[in-house]
Amino acid sequence: MTTPQPNNPLHGITLEKILTALQAHYGWEELGRQIDIRCFTHDPSIASSLKFLRRTPWARERVESLYVYMVRRNNSDPA
Repeated sequence: MTTPQPNNPLHGITLEKILTALQAHYGWEELGRQIDIRCFTHDPSIASSLKFLRRTPWARERVESLYVYMVRRNNSDPA
């Protein structure tokens, strides 16, 4: 049985959902500027990026960190 993790913004979110949200928010060009990795700057796609990020822990950490930043920033902006 899993325990709830109310303070973990990544709990229950797949890498694909994270990447899709970042791409929709920033676009590939800006995402490539924010995190300079080839899968974002040269012929980017969700599939190729997922493949790379699943094999590369440091890159995945940077993507997850950017996602948490984006979510917290969007939640703190007054509408």
